[in-house]
This record gives sequence, structure tokens and C-alpha cells, in this order.
Amino acid sequence: MTLATDHTNSPLPSPSPKGRGESVKPVGILGGTFDPIHHGHLRLAQEALEQCKLASVHFIPSGTPPHRNAPYAGAQQRLAMTRLALQGNPAFALDEREIHRSGPCYTVDTLTELRAELGTQQPLCLLMGGDAFLLLHTWHEWERLFELAHIVVMQRPGRNVDMQMADAHPGLRSRYHQHVQGSTDALRTAPAGAVLVRDMPALQISATDIRARCAAGKDIHYLLPDAVADYIYSHHLYTQHANH
Repeated sequence: MTLATDHTNSPLPSPSPKGRGESVKPVGILGGTFDPIHHGHLRLAQEALEQCKLASVHFIPSGTPPHRNAPYAGAQQRLAMTRLALQGNPAFALDEREIHRSGPCYTVDTLTELRAELGTQQPLCLLMGGDAFLLLHTWHEWERLFELAHIVVMQRPGRNVDMQMADAHPGLRSRYHQHVQGSTDALRTAPAGAVLVRDMPALQISATDIRARCAAGKDIHYLLPDAVADYIYSHHLYTQHANH
């Protein structure tokens, strides 16, 4: 089975089963509220795609996020903005499954579904930033994530994840040292279980700041794709109550 995707670009091939002597490229998974999606999200995905030699990156907008307040934009609006942002990159695909899920959307449930669809041997890489990884122990059934996927942490300059582990939650620190790998080869030799840390450029862009700029009537171009900015303007999104 293929991922439940809505491809805005040319269709992506489904990962093929691993054969004798054949290496299967990992599939990247990037979830988030994308409220709104911006260049920081897109650059993280592109860096992971290139540095980890991924087959593709699948963006999964969350429906009802369990770890934070409800998004400002509606589910269909965030889905539409993500679709617009992915246009033009054939390696990026949109997966709608969490938008249509009732109740809280837990990453462990999404990865379980993907694992069932793509098979036990397809490498999956859960992509996230360093700040998110440091809070991984607060996620629902977080220890199961290591059984379902590799975790690729994209760290920004000055935010060394390895050094931050000294002050991290003991359980997370133990898991990190147990699973961390230095080479991207680990992402292809097993379907799950590795933690890989890679660098990404400093892009001081946040959805909170974009919403605040909208509320203040400031221009948001160059912080996100033009098509997304135009959508925000045309739908009058984030004009009030920009900050939590």
C-alpha cells in the first residue's frame, strides 16, 4: 500500500520491498500544526532529504494536537496552506490522515499506521528540530517511537543536542546514548531504531512571529512561500490574537 497522500506534484513511487543486495531509501515524516507552514519547516525537510538521502518527505498536518493549544487556522486551511507550500518540489508529499482523524493525534499512532502500510522493512525517519527532541519524553508512548522509526534531529547553530543531553530527562538521555549514530548508513541498514543528529542553517522564523506580524498588519512575504502568504491575506488569517 502507499501512503495516504494528496500529491500536489508529480506522483511519488511507493517504496519497493527490500530485495537481496538492494538498499531501500528511507522515507521522511514531518508532522506539525503548520499554523502556518513556513520556510523553516521547508528548509528542515530539504536539509534532511539531502543529508540523509531520503526517498521523499511526507508532511503530515496535525488534526487535534495533544501537546499544545488548538491551532488558530482551521484544519482545512492549514491543509490548503501546506499543499500550496509543497508545490514545485516532487520529493515533498502531503499526507492528510491526521486532519481527518477524530480525537487527539498521536505520532505513535500515525507511525503505526505507516508501518502497517509500508511494511516492516521500509526505513522511516521521523524528522524534528532539537527543541522538539528534548521534549520527546512528554509524548504519548514515546519509547515506542524508537521501534517504529529512526529519529532525525535537525539542530540549529548554537543548539548542540549532544551537549544538551546532559540536562535532559534521564529516560530520554539514556535512550539517546543507546540509539545515537554518527552515519546516515544506519538509516538504511535497519527500518527503525537510530537517532541521527544533523545540522541545518539558522532560520529565525516561527509561526508565532508570523501570526504576530499578521495581527500587527506587517508584511509576511519572504518568511514563507508567496502562495501561502497570499492565501493568508486573502482569507484574513491571523489578524487577531496572534500569540498564545
